[in-house]
Amino acid sequence: MAKCFCLQVSWIRRTTSDYTLLTVGLITYAGDDRYVTIHPFNTYEWSLQIRLVQLRDAGIYECQVTKHPPISIILELKVVEARAEILGPPEKFVKLGSSVELLCEIQESPEPPEFVFWYHNERMVNYDKNRGLNITFDLANKKSSLRIIKATRDHSGNYSCVAGNAYPASAFVHILNEENPAAMQTGSSQREKARLATFLTQILFLIVSNM
Repeated sequence: MAKCFCLQVSWIRRTTSDYTLLTVGLITYAGDDRYVTIHPFNTYEWSLQIRLVQLRDAGIYECQVTKHPPISIILELKVVEARAEILGPPEKFVKLGSSVELLCEIQESPEPPEFVFWYHNERMVNYDKNRGLNITFDLANKKSSLRIIKATRDHSGNYSCVAGNAYPASAFVHILNEENPAAMQTGSSQREKARLATFLTQILFLIVSNM
């Protein structure tokens, strides 16, 4: 939220080729109702609020005092798109009985996430204590990890890291028989399941982020 301490002001969006009047006082002139002026009663503070910020909102904004000659404050808004990333290749091959750790980092986020949920296929596993998983959180540093302690065939499948302020990330874990290295070839049915799980996770992220 941008702020200007002054009398009544206008907010303007500036581009290299055009100026767009967004608000004058408390009235919105732009054809986009995401722009709202906030002016607490009996104060000199005028704020431009942009709801549901999008990447295209990045740019130069001008806070202009309605007096002669005009007094302006120029602000640059930078918009980043936060995303989760599970480090390493998107497909991981693990021998039966061994351990593996998935490390999820939140990239391009201006603040730590409020939560991180881990999903195995469509099941949220943060609170599953009897599935051979160990999940840790370091939200202050925008990290979380999921460790499969001793891999069984039930641990194979798609794993998704869903943060409260970022697009989710997924990785597919294959559990291999030690005597069957040919199993490293991914079947088409497994890939389809991974795509479906990722799609459902992204839908869940959009629902949660708009609640």
